Amino acid sequence: MSATPPEPAPAVGPAPATWPLGLPGIGYGGDYNPEQWPLEVRVEDVELMREAGVTIVSVGIFSWAMLEPREGDYDWAWLDDVLDRLATGGIRVALATATATPPPWLTTAHPEILPQRADGTVLHPGGRGAYAVTHPTYRAHVLRMTRAVAERYAAHPALALWHVDNELGCHVPRDYSPAAAAAFRAWLRRRYTDVDTLNAAWGTAFWSQRYSAFDEILPPLAAPTYANPTQQLDFARFSSDAWLDHYRAIVGVLREVTPHVPATTNLMMSGAVAMDYLRWGPELDVVANDHYTLAAEPLRHVDLALSADMTRGAARGAPWILMEHSTSAVNWQPRNRAKAPGEMRRNSLAHVARGADSVMFFQWRASAAGAEKYHSAMLPHAGTDTRVWREVVALGEDLRALAPVAGSRTQARAAVVMDYEAWWAVGLDSHPSVDVTHRDQLDAYYVALWERGITVDVVLPDADLAGYDLLVVPTLYLVGDDGAANLAAAAARGATVLVTYFSGIVDTSDHVRLGGYPGAFRDVLGVLTEEFAPLQEGETVTLDDGTRADVWTEHVRLDGAEAVRSFADGPAAGGPAVTRRAVGSGAAWYAATRLADDGVGRLVEALLAESGVAPAAAAPAGVEVVRRRHADDGASYLFAINHTGSDARVAASGTDLLTGTAWDGETPVPAGGVVVLAEPA
Repeated sequence: MSATPPEPAPAVGPAPATWPLGLPGIGYGGDYNPEQWPLEVRVEDVELMREAGVTIVSVGIFSWAMLEPREGDYDWAWLDDVLDRLATGGIRVALATATATPPPWLTTAHPEILPQRADGTVLHPGGRGAYAVTHPTYRAHVLRMTRAVAERYAAHPALALWHVDNELGCHVPRDYSPAAAAAFRAWLRRRYTDVDTLNAAWGTAFWSQRYSAFDEILPPLAAPTYANPTQQLDFARFSSDAWLDHYRAIVGVLREVTPHVPATTNLMMSGAVAMDYLRWGPELDVVANDHYTLAAEPLRHVDLALSADMTRGAARGAPWILMEHSTSAVNWQPRNRAKAPGEMRRNSLAHVARGADSVMFFQWRASAAGAEKYHSAMLPHAGTDTRVWREVVALGEDLRALAPVAGSRTQARAAVVMDYEAWWAVGLDSHPSVDVTHRDQLDAYYVALWERGITVDVVLPDADLAGYDLLVVPTLYLVGDDGAANLAAAAARGATVLVTYFSGIVDTSDHVRLGGYPGAFRDVLGVLTEEFAPLQEGETVTLDDGTRADVWTEHVRLDGAEAVRSFADGPAAGGPAVTRRAVGSGAAWYAATRLADDGVGRLVEALLAESGVAPAAAAPAGVEVVRRRHADDGASYLFAINHTGSDARVAASGTDLLTGTAWDGETPVPAGGVVVLAEPA
């Protein structure tokens, strides 16, 4: 029998401050791990941080075993010294709760806190993050340690922000241990109240799965064949909620001790899909994100833009913190490519363009030992006589020059609609095609919009959509009634709305919406599909405009819509492939297939022409243009980031904050360079 799961932590309201205390302008810094270094190095660190323009560092993230080498035996002296030196140097601290990995004495004394995979494999210590997040023994130790750190440093002059744990759920997003099973059952009782309601939601009349009591229910462990899909979906929801509850419990302690200090945790927008970050966002006083480019990805700068836009979505448009990225190579990809000259600067300022008001790295000084010793840092192994160090110092100067931008918001008239629950649900097994994913179409249409200079917000289906003239809804397989009605209302009031295939198919219990596909969107789109016709691996079809498509077709019947493109061949030959229906003063479009890149581009151009959405400024291909604006005085700043090897010109006027040069009508942007214009009023 597992221990009784901890009670859910109450939701915590925002702290009086929603930005790190005493951090003006654009913050700059990174993770600082002084416990890895002797005193003489720590003394040098503060001097070099000041040279680089560092204003904030995260401290103590993995320091539990150093701060509490034995249960109840604390060693604060080294951290006292570090924080005192940083305060004297004028550097603010995002102080961690030190709970990101339990110390060896804790897992030795309580091996029951270790997490498990679905096949029962226990994940042991020796790396990081080896704990079952729902185990009451672990929760008790975490809250005890959090309180000890908070009480010790509550009044320290360097304290600006609480850094809760680290990358919650990064390595064990879903735990299947006995503790998790008990917590899952408690979560289900709260969600469904009685077992009959659960049986109805899970469709347990199928395959003799009906439960007579909650105690009979397990997580979706390794089974002979497909596990119940709604059970899998609910376990995904529970797992995200369990990690958020862990955050809430820690913040609850921090609020008691330091009610004036804001708190956050670092999300992983590009690398983690097991946490419902768009719904987590309002729980964080300030949203923070970690982002690392993929060396093998040629469009890694576009993935960066999407990650930043998703982070801004979690922040509901407010400025956010880039808590981690890399100055150059990382250590965890198969082939860890160093960044080219100027690439780190472009990466950093692209995040700022899309809402980051603080730029931080992992980490300050490159480690000499451990699993991440080959991960780049602000101060590399080779020291200060290096290109990376010179770029780090230059970036500090850039960020100081961009101080007027702080507090402004990124402007967008287009939005991509996404939902993590839909992402999880479409990825379940036993579907019409394994090639259909939520991320697939999200990426395809985002890239097409980015290439045309369009800044987009990332929003939930039930978000306030009043400010958007163009909405793209990629493979939103699962959607609630309110979300579907919200999107239909957006079209009726004048927006152009595009929905792609396999959207609106199921309700929030993963039950098929009967009456024909695409279910929840059938009426607003003016189409009805009786049957899907997915394509085999490698199979393609042609549309009547000559563009190609693959993965998916369906037999679409027009029911108020008009065919914009039709299938020229394949299983649905002669039938509509892309449709449009006038709705109120707007329009609802449907793409019933996975268009090739050129087809996506043509469709996006038609949507832009209809909606009137345009780039922030006219710019050549490969030059990213994004505008931020202050709400109070309307001051605006145009970021132009040249990702090409050729000099370019942007149709814009203003004074470049980075150089002080004024431009009128056209602004040059050098190859690989960045310009940030303070635009005329």
